[in-house]
Amino acid sequence: MTQKKYQPPPRTAMEVYEMLPEGTLAEVINNVLYMSPAPTFEHQRILAALFTHLSVYISENDLGECVFSPVDVYLGHNNAVQPDIIFIAKENLSIIRDGKVKGAPDLVVEVLSGNKKHDLQLKKQLYETFGVREYFIVNPADKEVISYYFDGKKFVLQESKKGKIQSKLLRKTVSF
Repeated sequence: MTQKKYQPPPRTAMEVYEMLPEGTLAEVINNVLYMSPAPTFEHQRILAALFTHLSVYISENDLGECVFSPVDVYLGHNNAVQPDIIFIAKENLSIIRDGKVKGAPDLVVEVLSGNKKHDLQLKKQLYETFGVREYFIVNPADKEVISYYFDGKKFVLQESKKGKIQSKLLRKTVSF
């Protein structure tokens, strides 16, 4: 008979997060665990359209890797998020380690769902702190896109667009 090894209980939100089953819709920001229900149909429809356009363009032009949620993105020791879409430029692919992204993606897209404050404030601040180069927030209700570009120090808000993501980084406009 084998004896079970004692495992101490988790002490931090990140330790709890690491124990969750694969596919759990959860994130840790500043060592606080946030869980959310499945996204709405409209959220997923917009996500699918955006991902399809971005992924095809990125692949055809050999620019790097583009994936959609859920994928773990670790930013520092106290943050693990699952952005809706991420793009990692070819020259930064080394941040993909052990099946996880350990560092800031070059581009992040979030489609708003239940807790809008989460994407508009908490995640915006987190992405800015860790130097995500472009951050797009899509409101599925009216298709407004809020665009931020990192200037090396902070996010700079760009003109909002309806139904379009205009990426300076990719030199591409995606309509949905």
